[in-house]
Amino acid sequence: MIAYAITTAILVLIAILLGFALNLQWGTAGLVNFGIAGFFALGAYTTGLTALAGAGTVLSIFAAVIVCAISCGAMAAISARLSDEYLAILTLGFSEIVGLVALSEDELTGGSLGLAGIPRPLDGVLMPEYYESAFLCLLLAVVIGVYLALNRILRSPFGRALRTVREDEVVAETLGKNVLSLRIRAFALGGAIIGVAGAFHAFYLTYIDPTQFAATITGYTFMAVIFGGRGSNRGLIVGAALIMTMLESTRFLKDAIGFLNATQLASLRLILVGLGLVLLLIYRPQGFFREYRLKGSAFFTPQSSPQEPSRKEPQ
Repeated sequence: MIAYAITTAILVLIAILLGFALNLQWGTAGLVNFGIAGFFALGAYTTGLTALAGAGTVLSIFAAVIVCAISCGAMAAISARLSDEYLAILTLGFSEIVGLVALSEDELTGGSLGLAGIPRPLDGVLMPEYYESAFLCLLLAVVIGVYLALNRILRSPFGRALRTVREDEVVAETLGKNVLSLRIRAFALGGAIIGVAGAFHAFYLTYIDPTQFAATITGYTFMAVIFGGRGSNRGLIVGAALIMTMLESTRFLKDAIGFLNATQLASLRLILVGLGLVLLLIYRPQGFFREYRLKGSAFFTPQSSPQEPSRKEPQ
């Protein structure tokens, strides 16, 4: 039971990293990314290939971060003259391309057989009975670091500029902001976080194949962001934890509903997720947590209007 709880916690933390990325790209900057699963797969395969080549843990994670950041930045640059709807289609198409390459390139990605034997961080240094807990602590430290870094970014002028772009690009340009540069940097930074999530996914499972990166991952991530509230990283943490826990708990429905086979149970899980997403969009589209906003009173305190000197009536 403890091992299952640790596994669930690791999956939740990876989902939180994906949510951080989407919350920056879509929640803060207003850039729709329907290719979360594809970029996630790109990060995992980059880490797997570099780790199997003997690059080491740090270099493998760094390679995934760079590849995903460049790919996301390129998507934002290509869509500079396109509307947000076309950016969503572009990222979705890129995700499908990544999936097809992973499935067909037998010599590079192993095709449908995938990549096996990916070395884990500190493997052989820690005792096997303590490794899962140590991996969880390492991943938790990374999530906390990303959370603190994003909070500083969102409170910085860069974060405020991203929210301005989200609300009205024309206003942002009028204020002298380089909208294209902001879009590219926001999308690339989100891609870097996705690369970290993909790296830890590959490290933890030590085996990856194309079936692990289904489009439902994108749906789960959007659901977590919508539940927590666009732009709210605290809300995202709660949303991702609830959704992943719910998905993992539905695995036990087979014991409660004996007449469902594995295929029907998987379909039921998708129905529940889709129904939950629809209900959220209808009844709570703003989410359950508010995003961080600067308080004007911290920077400006209105002064009382000066009193006019009293005039004495002439005697």
